[in-house]
Amino acid sequence: MAATRLPRMPRRAGALIGAVLVGALFLVMAVSLVWTPYDPLAIDLDATLAAPSAAHWLGTDEFGRDVLSRAMAGARVSALIAAGTVAGAIGLGAAIGLVAGFVRGWTDRLLMSVNDAVLAFPGVLLAIALMAAFGGGAGGLMLALGLAYLPAVIRVVRGAVLSVRESAYVEASRVMGNSELYSMVRHVLPNMVGPIAVLASSLFGWVILAESALSFLGLGVAPPAPTWGNMLASARPFFSQDPWLGIAPGLLIAATLLGVNLLGDALRDALDPKSGG
Repeated sequence: MAATRLPRMPRRAGALIGAVLVGALFLVMAVSLVWTPYDPLAIDLDATLAAPSAAHWLGTDEFGRDVLSRAMAGARVSALIAAGTVAGAIGLGAAIGLVAGFVRGWTDRLLMSVNDAVLAFPGVLLAIALMAAFGGGAGGLMLALGLAYLPAVIRVVRGAVLSVRESAYVEASRVMGNSELYSMVRHVLPNMVGPIAVLASSLFGWVILAESALSFLGLGVAPPAPTWGNMLASARPFFSQDPWLGIAPGLLIAATLLGVNLLGDALRDALDPKSGG
């Protein structure tokens, strides 16, 4: 009995750590909607580059703005962009992947030919090209990242549908005279919830990292609005003498990615029995 429980303990601990980290992110995001220690945009030229203290727990930046307040506001911006991007990519990608995998034939060949052509481009480079067309800002960033990661969602959902559509209960639905649309929505789509949930958790982490990278390069949300990426970019000239400017957003990005990955692994283990052991 003990031998069967031991392998599960690290997975349970990882799931707990992931849930705590992701929960903390959303808690900070929720709190920042109504309260931050200081105004994230308030400039105080008498307190520029102040070290961490009781007044400013994480110090201040080159304009005297409170780093903790900006990090909290940045969590809100990053999480909202990631959530919007994931919702759009998963919603549209699941619909296209479901149709392509279930209908097959020329519809599948046409959709997947276009999808594979787009999938050949690296996601971040494609997002940069799309942002040149759509413009910057949170809306343009969500649209660009959503379209950039859409082909990966379509490919994953289609692969899952291909394995489910040949199941006995789907064939039985056809034999009973049910339409293809009914069989697809009633029997295939519910079995996609597990793979889609795992994919959504992974995609959330990818988008957080991509958004931070684009903001670091000056292609995301424009300053003075805080995001973790542009906080890192603005901290770069001062990092040698004032490292706290980059440590806070860097640790937040790392902790968020760790939490999302651990939670995604736990979801995979819970929703896919074959992945355990």
